[in-house]
Amino acid sequence: MFRLERGATGFRHGKEPDLPEVPLRRFRAGCHEAARRASGAVEQIRERAYPRNYHSAAIMAPEGRFVILCHAVHPWIAFAEEDDPGTFSDPPAWATAYTDMGFVVMSRELLDSPLSDVDTTALGKGEWMQINSWRPESTGRAVFNSWD
Repeated sequence: MFRLERGATGFRHGKEPDLPEVPLRRFRAGCHEAARRASGAVEQIRERAYPRNYHSAAIMAPEGRFVILCHAVHPWIAFAEEDDPGTFSDPPAWATAYTDMGFVVMSRELLDSPLSDVDTTALGKGEWMQINSWRPESTGRAVFNSWD
């Protein structure tokens, strides 16, 4: 069972310790390696900006355009149809570039699963307040969000 660690939603209660950050440069390096393996090119890389809790990138490969999301707190990677993570997609074979650099590439099956299918015991009080307010339809929508 996949475990959502504290900070998975990008939120914390004011009394909880600060959350770690995945540096943009680390994600950028992963994107360039992934593009090389895909025989493609990085189109754009966007740093996390409020209210998004993730960095994003687009890679143009011979098979088409891929949108990659990188959680800004945990080294989790997702592939999505668009930069707004409404619809997730299966990672291509070259996504191993991210795992080779220490990222966890999340499957579409995991991202589309309900929160009840993952271990949420590490989530903090502030995160549960947000989840109860926004009522995400899936694990992916809880993890990659633009809640404010």
